[in-house]
Amino acid sequence: MDFLRVGVISNTHGIRGEVKVYPTTDDVKRFKQLKEVILDTGTEQLVLEIQAVRFFKNMAILKFKGIDSINDIEKYKGKDLLVTRENAVELEEGEYFICDVIDSRVITEEGEEFGVLKDVLTTGANDVYVVETMEGKEVLLPVIKECILDINIESKIVTVHILPGLLDIN
Repeated sequence: MDFLRVGVISNTHGIRGEVKVYPTTDDVKRFKQLKEVILDTGTEQLVLEIQAVRFFKNMAILKFKGIDSINDIEKYKGKDLLVTRENAVELEEGEYFICDVIDSRVITEEGEEFGVLKDVLTTGANDVYVVETMEGKEVLLPVIKECILDINIESKIVTVHILPGLLDIN
């Protein structure tokens, strides 16, 4: 089963078992719709029922059912909170999860092998694909329609147009 990360427990909040969660989802309010999350402890995955959700600055503050003390949750600082793909947000046409494009083959519009998509940087304006070229160099490609021509999730192929000057940057 596929899991998607929605947040990371950044710290405890108070002494009653609440945690501050740094969201790794586009919409922090998303936590209001979640009934449960999966805590990845590194050795096991625990299903936690969400009892209450509040928001503070850019963080979600979660209270899990049955965890009522700081001592019960403190050991999970820095751990990921996941959801199953079924519980993930519904995607609009043309949208996809970052994990689905990582490790995609990147080819040019001429059909030449360019490299492998290694990471996605989320910036304010547009995302940026981090591509490791066939020569082992790292190239940053802006996710704009002039540069990213096609994303095929099924075959894990991203077709790109290399904008003039993009490869001149060292």
